[in-house]
Amino acid sequence: MPPLRTALLQSSGQPGDVVKNLEVLTGAAREAAAAGAGLLVCPEMFLTGYAIGEDVHRLAETADGPGADAVARIAAEHGIAVLYGYPEREREGQQVYNAAQLIGPDGERLANYRKTHLFGCFENEWFTPGDTPVVQADLGGLRIGLMICYDVEFPENVRAHALAGTDLLLVPTAQMHPFQFVAESVVPVRAFENQMYIAYVNRTGPEGEFEFVGLSCLASPDGATRTRAGRGEELVLGEADPELLRASRANNPYLRDRRPGLYASLV
Repeated sequence: MPPLRTALLQSSGQPGDVVKNLEVLTGAAREAAAAGAGLLVCPEMFLTGYAIGEDVHRLAETADGPGADAVARIAAEHGIAVLYGYPEREREGQQVYNAAQLIGPDGERLANYRKTHLFGCFENEWFTPGDTPVVQADLGGLRIGLMICYDVEFPENVRAHALAGTDLLLVPTAQMHPFQFVAESVVPVRAFENQMYIAYVNRTGPEGEFEFVGLSCLASPDGATRTRAGRGEELVLGEADPELLRASRANNPYLRDRRPGLYASLV
């Protein structure tokens, strides 16, 4: 089984301007596909922007809304799967979720995830937390898992994905100063201790009250960082290799040596 070449789009686009952000996505999809990538991962809330305040409700849409249709057309045109973040409105009711959706290379909607751990006053004011911790889909011979930003900082969350067989965990994020150690240190450790690939894809630069730090990366199950972006707008590529994953899991005993009977006090 060949590696899944994965493109990480580190960009904040234009907050509040969905049309412009779709243009950025189109250019990135074209470039990534030309480089042989089968998957393009965008940051948290990429479709609309992150620090958009009351516009969260104005720009929110259902999982099958016009933004999803536009991303599906982009994915199908370039033959590349796309994971993007957006504010999801329930079909009935006023609740809005910080969500991420995976679109297949044929334009099919493969999976939709709602952020389960909201960060700070801003997110808790505008969003409702999701309640499904493990959402997966199959792509390129790998089991893909979805998560958003703060979620990956909870060891239990990532371990749940490991136990469910996730091979490549996609984490669109809005990682801000001064927490860059998460991108630099926590994410590679999570990949190693759970024996999976993690694509952690950040926004960059100032946005509202926030300063996003970039440093997007693809971390691998051997603890290495296969690709790493800098602090600015950038498209970087790395490969999720099923053979390296198999060999690493065979050599690393973490999941085999677990003793779940001792961990009841954790919950």
